[in-house]
Order: sequence, then structure tokens, then C-alpha cells
Amino acid sequence: MKELQSKFQLEDKNSIKKRFFLGSIIATLIAGSPFLFYLYNYVPPTTDWETFLFTYHSGYYENAQTAMWMLTGKLITLLFLVIWFFTCRHWWYHALLVPIIMYIYQVVIAIYQDTKLDEFDLVYLLPIMALIIPSIYLIRAKVFNKINDADKTMQELEDEFKIRPKGFMNRLKEYF
Repeated sequence: MKELQSKFQLEDKNSIKKRFFLGSIIATLIAGSPFLFYLYNYVPPTTDWETFLFTYHSGYYENAQTAMWMLTGKLITLLFLVIWFFTCRHWWYHALLVPIIMYIYQVVIAIYQDTKLDEFDLVYLLPIMALIIPSIYLIRAKVFNKINDADKTMQELEDEFKIRPKGFMNRLKEYF
């Protein structure tokens, strides 16, 4: 019995260490986000930016620094949305997929075309919204059904719908 108890304590300590490590990485990314945003200052204000990895040519802005400023603004926002999505424990967290997909689309356009960065065709987002919005509404309807049928508080109902994954990969599998 003591061996079994020590095995569970060891697993619990390991999971605590993993969560602490992952939390430390997330906290470092959030705390370092101003530095990440201002990385565009290290890009030369010229049309062509040559590094040992690649050469970037700015077509629309005619200035690589301005193009990287636009790109980092979108990437940092996308980073925050992704962190929020994977750490949110509320029933409505799937609604975050809509702005995440929108920012991914804008980043792809910024990288491949370097033109019309803030033009966004809502048509590409409609299929995703057609799946997410009804799903959120159905979850909301279930929550309010349970409120009317039971004497539970809103917090108790939210706790019922919270997803408590065992790890990052299991959480990722839940979405795909």
C-alpha cells in the first residue's frame, strides 16, 4: 500500500513539475513580449533585408522595418490569443478560434504578399464561424438548461464544463 501511495505521490510531483515548467515558459513569453514586439527595430529600414538565413524584399511598404513592424504586431497578438486559448478553462473558449484564424490568415498574407495587410475577406472565416458559433450557442443553452433545472450556481456549472487536460498533447488532441 505504501509503495502504491509513494508511486502516486511521485507521479503527482512529476505532473506538478511539468505544469510549473510549462507555466514558466508561458510566463516568460508573456513577460518578454515587449522585447519580441520591438525586434523590428533590429531590421534595417531598407527595401531588402539580408540575413544568413534568408533575404527579405519588401514590396508594398518598400521598407523591411515597416513590414516587420506590421508582422510582429500581428504575431504578438496571435501569441497571446493562442496562450489564452490553451489556458482558458471557461466553456466559451472555442470562440477564441475565430480571432486566432483571422490573425493566422493576416500573417500568411503579410508574409506571402506584402500587400494590403489589413484587408481581410470574411468569406474565408465564414466556414469556421459556421461551426464555432452554433457550438458555443449549444453549450450556452445546456448551461442555462441546467440552471433552470437545478439549484447550482453559475460557478458550479462552469466548473462542470471546464476541461482539465492531463498534458499539453492531450489538450491539443481535444481540439483536433
